[in-house]
Amino acid sequence: MTGHIPVMLEEVLATLAPRAGANYLDATFGGGGYARAILAAANCTLWALDRDPDAIARGAALAASHPGRLHLVHARFGDMLDAMAARGVETLDGVVMDLGVSSFQIDQAERGFSFRADGPLDMRMDRSGPSAADLVNTLDEGALATIIKEFGEERHARRVARAILRERAVEPITTTARLAEIVRSAVPRDPSGIDGATRSFQALRIAVNDELGEIERGLAQAMGMLAPGGRLVVVAFHSLEDRLVKRAMVAAAGRGGHASRHDPASLLPRGEADFTLLTQRALRPGDAETASNSRARSARLRAIERRVASQGMPS
Repeated sequence: MTGHIPVMLEEVLATLAPRAGANYLDATFGGGGYARAILAAANCTLWALDRDPDAIARGAALAASHPGRLHLVHARFGDMLDAMAARGVETLDGVVMDLGVSSFQIDQAERGFSFRADGPLDMRMDRSGPSAADLVNTLDEGALATIIKEFGEERHARRVARAILRERAVEPITTTARLAEIVRSAVPRDPSGIDGATRSFQALRIAVNDELGEIERGLAQAMGMLAPGGRLVVVAFHSLEDRLVKRAMVAAAGRGGHASRHDPASLLPRGEADFTLLTQRALRPGDAETASNSRARSARLRAIERRVASQGMPS
C-alpha cells in the first residue's frame, strides 16, 4: 500500500484500544493503514467501509490475508447503520473515522482532486453524481460564491466565482490546471505560502461529495451503534470537519450549554449522559510525525466512549 501513511496511527490505536473477540468498524478504509494495524493489535473482527470502489478493490489482498476477520463493504460511512444491519451487525465495540480525501485520491491525477498535477476536474469519491466540472460550469455566481466561502473559508469567494463565470463563458472549465490558474488570478498571494487555489478546491470537493452532511450522519450513526464501553475515534483535517466532530461529541457527553438559571427547565434534574469524552481537547500529531508526513500537520483526533450502565442496588 505504497503512497499511504496513516495519520496519528499510534494515537488512534492507543485510544481505540482493540481487544480480542471484539467487533470494530473502520468507517473510512482508504489505504487500509488503520485496518492493518487494528487487525495486528488484537484477534478481533473488523468491518471496513469505503464509498470509493477503488479502495475496496485495493483491500482485497489484506482481506485475503485475514480470512474471516476483515470484511470489506462498498458504502458511505453516512450509511453505516443500513450497511451493517444488512450484514447482521447491530452493535460495535469501536469505530474509527479518518475524514477527508485519501492519499490515493490526491495522488491520482485522473481523479481530479488536486491541482498539483493536471487532470480532469472530477473530485467524486464514489465516481457517481455531479462532478466538480459540472458545478463550476453550471452554477450561478451566487451559488458558487456561497460554496467557496462556506466550505473553503475563502475571503475572496465572490471574486473567485466571478472569475470562473468569466472564463467559462470563453470555454468550459474541464481540467484542474485551468481551474487552479483561474482561482489564483482572482486572489492575492497568501503570505503563509498556501497555494491560492487550495481553499476553492477544498470547497468544491466538499460540495461534490456532501462531506459535511456525510460526517454529521456518520457521527450520529456510529455513536448509536456503540456497545457499552465502545469507543469512537475520529481524525479530522480542517476546522469545518473538526467543528462538527467536537460539537457532536460534546453534546453526546452532556457538555453542551446549560439552561439559564431563569429558565424553569434549569430546576429539573439533568440525566446522566450516555457518553464520556476521552479527549478533553483535540490531540495533535507529534513533531516527528509532522516532519515526516506533511499531511499530518492539520490533523486533530477526538474520541468518545459509551458509558457502561451502572448496576442498580439489589431490592
